Amino acid sequence: MSEKIEGHVGELLKQGKIRAFVGLKKENGQIIPHLFTDATDLDGFYTGDKDGIGAIRYPLNKVLVQMSQKYPDAIFGILVRGCDERGLKELSKWNQLNPEFIVPVGLACPKELAEACECIKPYPDAFIDGEQVPGISNKTVEKVNALKISDRFRYWMENFSRCIKCYGCRNICPMCFCNECSLEDMALIETGRIPPETPIFHLTRAVHMAGRCIDCGLCEEACPVDIPLRTLYKKVAEIIEGHYSYRPGYDEKKSPLNILGPRPEDN
Repeated sequence: MSEKIEGHVGELLKQGKIRAFVGLKKENGQIIPHLFTDATDLDGFYTGDKDGIGAIRYPLNKVLVQMSQKYPDAIFGILVRGCDERGLKELSKWNQLNPEFIVPVGLACPKELAEACECIKPYPDAFIDGEQVPGISNKTVEKVNALKISDRFRYWMENFSRCIKCYGCRNICPMCFCNECSLEDMALIETGRIPPETPIFHLTRAVHMAGRCIDCGLCEEACPVDIPLRTLYKKVAEIIEGHYSYRPGYDEKKSPLNILGPRPEDN
């Protein structure tokens, strides 16, 4: 637990700068998302700042979107790592959040976690605590890129063939907010077919996440059959950056694929 971050959150609540704080709490041996509303009641406050690759993460941005839609005039604080902060920026661009009503409290990822994620910016701009370690290059993408086309195709087909269509990757994704999911469109994905047709299920989602994925890696963590989804989306991000000089969450401009984002009230 970061005492520095806990103290900072306590002051935000005490001074009335935020109505509540979206964070994590350790309760009954489990780490769960929690809405802290009282500066004197921060028992169990969890950051996992020293847990390395064992740190428990959760798509708190999804919770924040729900809270912001229910209480549009309230200011919420939220615990963010580098990827979470990138998500806040993108969700704002897609009209899912109003940045004027959000106070991010930033935690840098420990070196072990940054290396495991191969994160090119493992700390947020709203930095409060942690060690700001240098970014890590995408070695897994480089490894797959080095394969011959036929071997690369075989690599992905073999991985996709293990899919059981549990929708875990979609359900945990902090950037999935569509009213109607293309992965449930009969014209694209045959309903009831398990496993889904290879590779259309994952390619459909990869294309849909182009210009939106903030490289949090939660999809890969949630996958019960260990499909290297993060490598897939890192590759998509590499292609988008090569064509449009754009990487989600790293600047203020909109994604070239974000022509008109849906409004929160439409959800």
